[in-house]
Amino acid sequence: MDERFEPIIDGILNQGFGIVDNFLTADEVAALASRLHERRAQGQFRAAGIGNQQVAVEKQIRGDEILWLENETATQEETTFLARVDQFMEYMNQTCYLGLRDSEFHYAVYPPGTFYKRHLDQFRSDSRRKLSVICYLNDNWQESDGGQLALFLPATQPGETEQEVTIQPIGGRLVCFESGRLEHEVRPAGRERLSVTGWLKTEGVY
Repeated sequence: MDERFEPIIDGILNQGFGIVDNFLTADEVAALASRLHERRAQGQFRAAGIGNQQVAVEKQIRGDEILWLENETATQEETTFLARVDQFMEYMNQTCYLGLRDSEFHYAVYPPGTFYKRHLDQFRSDSRRKLSVICYLNDNWQESDGGQLALFLPATQPGETEQEVTIQPIGGRLVCFESGRLEHEVRPAGRERLSVTGWLKTEGVY
């Protein structure tokens, strides 16, 4: 399993973000997507908010619907995913000494036409979010379907401009980046866009 994490670590160390395909198998993607649809049909999802407490719903900023995953109520498919994230977090601590102690994840659904404008995942009053993690649950996603994740890489030298990297939300793909460094956005989705999204966190508020 450890070798699966190496491309992510290399990417984060070299450019602030890492990508690995097939973090989840096609069967695991299908199982989680099915569970997502089941929970949504049961009315468990809510419109995502903005800010530290995610209370204010601002459709002109973000249009996704979310459901937080809890260990106590997780199904077998969800437990398998969360356990793999824990393995990744442990490996990151062993190799990069990041001091990661906790994680939080939610399902995210972007209905057709919705988006999330450019933002940073780390709050001014709470810097515990160290790494942002997104794992896509989409089936046969095409470039024409939109919904790309855009990462904005800060300039590293005087006179340079920031770089923009766009990533397709392909099923099974995992993207990981520094929460407090890289601003990002979700481009408008042409069809329903599914993911499990969350953060690996350190202890304390700084």
